[in-house]
Amino acid sequence: MSRTERIAELIKKEVSMIIRERVSDPRIGFVSLTDVDVPPDLKTAKIFFSVLGDETVKKNTIKGLKSATPFIRGELAHKLEIRFVPKIFFVYDKSLERGSNVLSIMNKIESEKN
Repeated sequence: MSRTERIAELIKKEVSMIIRERVSDPRIGFVSLTDVDVPPDLKTAKIFFSVLGDETVKKNTIKGLKSATPFIRGELAHKLEIRFVPKIFFVYDKSLERGSNVLSIMNKIESEKN
């Protein structure tokens, strides 16, 4: 595992804990971090997430995470033992949604066969 991959995993673990235990924004729903993409220069970190709920919950969570980003980055600075903390960006991960839709279509086709 490369240094970049180790840092991405550490960021994922720590940000997940920070959101769960330290961020108290009521707009943020049940968030699951799915991946973290960190380039070799470690200047940025794209944090991919999914959230349970409808479109309103998703929009509110995005707003809440955007608002909490400076706080989360500050908390991350205390946890990581690296010289520079990457600038973080939250990106909604649609892959779980698409997977769910595919499963739904497959189940519908299967039930129509019978």
